[in-house]
Amino acid sequence: MKRNLPYLGLIALLVGLDQLSKSLIHGTMALHSSRAVIPGFFNLSYVRNRGAIFGFFSQSQNKLVFVLLTAASLIALSIVLYYFLKAPSSEKMMKFSLALILAGAFGNQIDRIMRGYVVDFLDFHIKQMHWPFFNVADSCITIGALVLIYIFFFKKGAACSPSS
Repeated sequence: MKRNLPYLGLIALLVGLDQLSKSLIHGTMALHSSRAVIPGFFNLSYVRNRGAIFGFFSQSQNKLVFVLLTAASLIALSIVLYYFLKAPSSEKMMKFSLALILAGAFGNQIDRIMRGYVVDFLDFHIKQMHWPFFNVADSCITIGALVLIYIFFFKKGAACSPSS
């Protein structure tokens, strides 16, 4: 467990930043309001996402969709946690990528369980073309997934499965 301490610290730091940023947005902005940070490119816009990453299924008010998304998220979180714990300590890039994914998954799961929705607020756009709203947790998941893709497809000698 000692070999995982730096990664656990990173996870705690990122979950803390995610929850702090969401709390600040929730506490200082009205729902559906927006503030330009870089006019024409980046806004802080408070939305509630009841769906999955980048707002998929967010318009559904169906309780079953919420329950299924929460259950799927918990299952995915458990699988990533298992691989994180089983990954050899020598695979630092693998551990880092899984730590990012865990931080993002934990951050969004906290919202889903405590609020019933995920707070999204990062809004990038060019004119009227908007990237889906997202948050710090989504960023962690995306960056972690990109690092995993790099490991699996481009890093020579990378272990594709964790050791026992």
